[in-house]
Amino acid sequence: MRILLTNDDGIQAPGLWALHRRLSEKHQVVVVAPERERSAVSHGITLHKPLRAYQVDLGDGREGWSVSGTPADCVKLAMVELLDEAPDLVVSGINPGANVGVNLNYSGTVAAAKEAVLYGVPALAVSLQSAEAPPYDDAALFIARLVPRVQERGLPKGVLLNINLPNLPPDRIAGVRVAHQGCDLYDEYFEKRQDPRNRVYYWQGFESIPDYGDAEADGALLENNYITITPVQCDMTDYTLLAEMQDWDFGGG
Repeated sequence: MRILLTNDDGIQAPGLWALHRRLSEKHQVVVVAPERERSAVSHGITLHKPLRAYQVDLGDGREGWSVSGTPADCVKLAMVELLDEAPDLVVSGINPGANVGVNLNYSGTVAAAKEAVLYGVPALAVSLQSAEAPPYDDAALFIARLVPRVQERGLPKGVLLNINLPNLPPDRIAGVRVAHQGCDLYDEYFEKRQDPRNRVYYWQGFESIPDYGDAEADGALLENNYITITPVQCDMTDYTLLAEMQDWDFGGG
């Protein structure tokens, strides 16, 4: 099986290479990743400056393409220019921090997987709960065991799997749950500062407040030590409202 690996944390990120080690045991794996940290860039792409891609060798078998753009750029460039054949699967991660709830809207990790399914390639976005002592190898082993199931069952067109794992050893994980995306609330603030030239600037900060009112949502289940798997579709149409709106009178005939 041909697998394309990418992420939003950069080509030197340990989570990326943990996946590479595990998946390379049984699959042909190619890495195309950003040259630097690109977290929270969502589905941004590079339009107004050149994209540069370099083949790199980081030692210990860590070889791949380093790209000057975003995670979505990496997938686009891989699909159109860098790969001789389209991959059978794209895996994005492992991100050191959960991508649940509203975070999916900001995540470069998820966006890379979404870009893959736009090209008709099944994709997984993989994240750990936090950056505190992340158990990358345990997470990578879980993904390596999941890949054959995805290959066997397949995914619908335009759908990716968003996977989040607790920062726990396997014997302390409560289980695996298929979950819907929650709607976490954020307590956001901006810290106002002044630079040496008396110009005002801001640092954004926030605290995530999980929506514990929905115990079946991805964030709540992750907090309760479950691995969560959420099918995410690229088509953002609300079909219930779409049907209802056929009867609306918009005026003008």
